[in-house]
Amino acid sequence: MAETIPIAVPTPHTKESLLNALSELGISQKTHEHPALHKVEDAQAWRASIDDQNAAHCKNLFLKDKKGALWLIVALEETTIRLNQLSKHIGAARLSFANEELLYEVLGVRPGSVTPFALINDKATQRVNLVLDASMMAFEALNYHPLTNEATTLISKSDFQTFIEWCGHTPQIVELQALAQSSALPKSP
Repeated sequence: MAETIPIAVPTPHTKESLLNALSELGISQKTHEHPALHKVEDAQAWRASIDDQNAAHCKNLFLKDKKGALWLIVALEETTIRLNQLSKHIGAARLSFANEELLYEVLGVRPGSVTPFALINDKATQRVNLVLDASMMAFEALNYHPLTNEATTLISKSDFQTFIEWCGHTPQIVELQALAQSSALPKSP
């Protein structure tokens, strides 16, 4: 009988190990603890109580294309994202949402906690293609979950870019809202 050799799966980073990594990189941040936020509406209600109104608040989509390529789309929370148009624009083959198991395997987070900070768990394998919303990147301060939806971390745009580079990812910057609006226009005859 053949011996089964277990595959070692690295333990994903936690909020604490992420914040330690940011500190070691010289990245300043401010993290707010809060009840679990599962929807954009929940986050909007909570954030009315904090003073970071000039910072971008974002949503994140973890997607897979039909060829198996993985994509993390990070956009302003109010941005409309049309997957068909986005697929064509970034050269992906028909995007759809990745399942929960793949999300945890690759990014080490659960649904509701998807964040670009989870790229720390993709640093070694580089399986994820990153797409950032150009409108989001116009803000000087950005908010993302620190691997859990029970906290929100405020970080400067330049420090965010440092983190992304440290993780080894080169993002595509896309005007997601303009792309969505162009797909809504009627086609000329």
